[in-house]
Amino acid sequence: MTQGLATLQQLAAAATPVVEPGTLALLVLSALLAGWVDAVVGGGGLIQLPALVIALPGAVPVQLLATNKLASICGTTASSITYFRRVRPDLRTAIPLAAAAFAGSMVGASLAHSISKEAFTPIILLVLVVVGAYTLLKPRMGSQTALRFDGRKHTGVAVFIGLLIGLYDGVLGPGTGSFFVFALVGVTGYAFIEASAKAKIANLATNLAALVVFIPAGAVLWHIGLLMGAANVLGGYLGARTAVARGHGFVRIVFVIVVSTFIIKLGYDLIVQLT
Repeated sequence: MTQGLATLQQLAAAATPVVEPGTLALLVLSALLAGWVDAVVGGGGLIQLPALVIALPGAVPVQLLATNKLASICGTTASSITYFRRVRPDLRTAIPLAAAAFAGSMVGASLAHSISKEAFTPIILLVLVVVGAYTLLKPRMGSQTALRFDGRKHTGVAVFIGLLIGLYDGVLGPGTGSFFVFALVGVTGYAFIEASAKAKIANLATNLAALVVFIPAGAVLWHIGLLMGAANVLGGYLGARTAVARGHGFVRIVFVIVVSTFIIKLGYDLIVQLT
């Protein structure tokens, strides 16, 4: 992990992007929307990270990942607190899930330097397509809780989910909230609201773990990340309240529209890059 940290420090020092005020305003708006979507159904990173990729073409991947994590942890903190107060998730599952996710994310973040600039856009595009298609094809999943496991087996499955998705979140990140929600619904049998509450706690842990690696490496673009983080807090608070009040159906439509927009944009950028 020490060698990985040294590599991250070298990459982070390689580029300091200049951001125009208009571009920064658009990044803040994307963070607001990302916080709202992430709190409701997960996957705010599918909005926020592509926005950073599009707005900061001169930044290296590790800077984009680190700045996204800083903004995201602000929103996940706000939404986690709101969910905890309103849904009261079972901590016997949430704590082991979050602890495993923290460990997986730390390992993944130390490997983030392995992602090349050329591969970054195609990977995000692939994740966008997979999560968007899954959302469209499973409209009724998670309408009510019907747990498939109990006791230690249930906890073991939660720990496995935490480790696997935490590792992915540390390495790349976009869609992590959605993956937690879908895994908790599809594998363990939780309803969407209960799964979202536990997913927020786990996602908070993965964001914190990644920042433990990224901050010492000097990879965070603080002026951008903090502004986006403030917007993410507001979005996360409003999104958690929306989820509890209105359920999944309404926001699912918004989520699909936003993801589709970024698929088109990044797909066009990839075609231009290849040609």
